[in-house]
This record gives sequence, structure tokens and C-alpha cells, in this order.
Amino acid sequence: MDRSGLSRLPQIEKLLARDEPARWFPRLSRPLAARLASGAVAFFREALERGEPAPPDLERAVLDRLEQSCRAAARRRLQRVINATGVLLHTNLGRAPLASEVWSAVETANCGYSNLELDLETGRRGRRGGLLEELLALLAGAEAALAVNNNAAAVFLILSCLARRREVLVSRGEQVQIGGGFRIPDILSLSGARLVEVGTTNVTTVEDYTAAVGPRTALVLVVHSSNFRIRGFTERPAVESLARALPPDVPLVVDQGSGAISEELPGEQRVGQLLKAGAHLVCFSADKLLGGPQAGLIVGRRGLVELLSRHPLNRVVRPGKAVVSLLEELLVRRLNGELAGPAEASLRLDVEELRRRGRNLLRGVDSARARLVPSALTTGGGSAPDESFPSVAVELASAPGGGGPDARRLLELLRGGEPPVIGTIRDGRVLLDLSTVLPDDLPPLRRALRSLLAPA
Repeated sequence: MDRSGLSRLPQIEKLLARDEPARWFPRLSRPLAARLASGAVAFFREALERGEPAPPDLERAVLDRLEQSCRAAARRRLQRVINATGVLLHTNLGRAPLASEVWSAVETANCGYSNLELDLETGRRGRRGGLLEELLALLAGAEAALAVNNNAAAVFLILSCLARRREVLVSRGEQVQIGGGFRIPDILSLSGARLVEVGTTNVTTVEDYTAAVGPRTALVLVVHSSNFRIRGFTERPAVESLARALPPDVPLVVDQGSGAISEELPGEQRVGQLLKAGAHLVCFSADKLLGGPQAGLIVGRRGLVELLSRHPLNRVVRPGKAVVSLLEELLVRRLNGELAGPAEASLRLDVEELRRRGRNLLRGVDSARARLVPSALTTGGGSAPDESFPSVAVELASAPGGGGPDARRLLELLRGGEPPVIGTIRDGRVLLDLSTVLPDDLPPLRRALRSLLAPA
């Protein structure tokens, strides 16, 4: 054990008085920096107690390790990144980006007090949500609407309220798992409902459903296939056919997921179409094709929506004032035709416009290291999972002669920038798809490319 080294270990307060850790206080807070400093000191204390020699400048070694820890912690903080993956609604990147004008419009309602649950006419407690539910019902063409904190909560609330201790019919081909381990059979079990499987993995008919209906049947649940497609010999009844065949007292609930309202996307049925086809309730995410904050939206028959709104679980899953205000503003703009959804906006970009943006990006960049190549845009977020659309990407190569970083290292360097750039790898080359790069992100992306691939 190096006792002289142990005696030279710096005190935490002395470390925190140095300029290097102090510059992290605004991003991490002083208490978190102090905890990381304790960890850095403990690392060297344990090494010295094992008999390892002390570094020549022990305090500098501790400061360097603290700097690494602070940098790593700061990278975990929520921050803006440049999405160059070609996946529009990338769940890992926050799905749909909010329109800046929507965010700005609700600033005053969130930075002061608001009438979140106050009826300004009577001065008494009012219903939470303001105009949100009326606006949502109008946009979807529904009798009534309800907002909760995400679509998983929407499904859970529906099942808990309408199907507890009763049976729910679900096609075997729709018992899906989506990202994060969310499984339809698990959510059914947690809600207290009993799953009744109908049909087979690839073929489910109207007759499969009607044969399974019994006195314990609470509802039929149709689930969006989300992130996969079954090809070949398949059959799945249309919502309209299923609605006509079911007894009138058996609600038909559609977990539509993607929130397609006005979008014409292959493989996606719009919310209003499903309601017109006979669905009693439709639930979907607000932060996908609608372009809003994270929330789960339920639209459909008034009587059923009112049951959901009065259920005790609704208080557990209701959204807060920030989400309510953002959704209100977004819905007003969508109803007025002032704002398109993220998919509509991106699909309006033609390939030639993307090439023009790409040529501007590559000015001042080594032409041997970067070029424009055809690519494909996918919507992601469980929307149109089997569809892609023409796009353009910047393809990056390592330095000639093999002396430069490989594709994985290039991605790592791009992620380490300010702001981080998130791309993909195809055939050993880094791809930066331009269809998902927002206009405001083009200047920092240009700077990142020039810094990384500047000509010798």
C-alpha cells in the first residue's frame, strides 16, 4: 500500500474549487459534480490500497478522471441532436420534433399560473384539459376524445375500465411486442382482462372473431402491427366487416398507434376512416404522425369515452399542463390547416431539393471522403413499417490509404460533436440521410463535416 500516495489524495472541496470541474456546475449542478469528484478520488484510493504506484502528479490524474466523468454525465443530459438516420419518427431520438411556433405559443401559459382546472366563468373547479378534447374530437371526426400520457396508458385504461375480469378477443397475428418490451398479452394481464386468442398468426377471419364471442366477451381489440409485416398467405378482416359482424354490445377497439389523421401513407388507415368503419374507440400516439408531445389519445363513442374519463385510473395517467397546452395549440393549427404533420412535411421534399442541400453541405469537404448517394426514408415509430420513400444521403469514407477512422469511429466522432450527429452504417460506410435533417440543423451539420473531413 502506497501510504504517501494516500496522503496526497486531494480533498473534494479543493478539487471543486478548481476551474475545470466548476465549469460543469451549470450543466450538472455542484452536488452532482461533488459526487463524481468523490468517485474519482475513490478510484485512485482503491488503486493505491492495492499497492499500485501513485501517478507523478496525483491531483492532475484525479482532475483528469473527474473531467471524463463530468463529460460522460453531461452527455446523458437531454439535448438536441441532428437526426441523419433517415428514420423520421425515431423513438430513440424523441419521435416527432415539435414545431417551434407551437412551443413558443404556449410559453406564457406554462411560465405563469394557468386555468388548468379552473372554470373562468364560474370561478369554480373545472375539468382539466381546456379545449383539448373538443379540438381532438373535431380533428378525428369523433363524438368525444380523451388524452392520457402515452398510448400504452390509453390501451391500459381502456382494458382496465371496459374489460376487467372479462375476455378480450385478439388475433394471434396481432399479439405484438414493441420497443422497450411492451407486449400486448402482458398489458392485458396487468389490466385484469383475460386474453382470448382468435385465428392464426397469418390468417384471422371475421368468423374466427364471431365464433369466439360469448357472454364473458368485453370487447374486441385490433392492434396495429407496428414494426413488422407478415407477407405471403395472409388474411385479416377489414374493420368495417368486423364491426358489422360483431354484436352491438361488443365494442370494437382499434389500437391504431401511428396517429395518421390526414396522411396518405401505404398500410396506414386514418383515425377518421376507422371510426367511420365502425370502430367504437381508436387510440394512438400524439408524438408520431400528429407531430405533438408524448401523449396517448383516445377518440370514439361519447358514452365509452365518458366511462374512461370517470375511471380512477384516468387520474393516474392524465397529462400535465405542458402537454395539454402544447396539444391545444397544435390541434388549433392542424384544424386551421396552418401546420402539416412531420411525415407530410418530409415527404414533400423531392429528391432534387435534397441533392441541392447535399451539394451545399459538401462544399469545402474532401470529395474523396464524401459523396451523395441514393437512400431511403422510413417513417419509423411503428408507422408504415414496410414502406420506404426515395431520399438522398451523404456517404462518408475513411481517409485514403486506410489511415483514417473506420465507419464506427466516424459515427463515434459525429456523436461526440456539438450538437451530436446521429447517422447509420451501410456497406461499411457512414450514411447521413438528409430527409430527416431539419433546416436549422444544416449549418451545424456543415460545420461538423468540414471539421471531420476537411481537405488536407
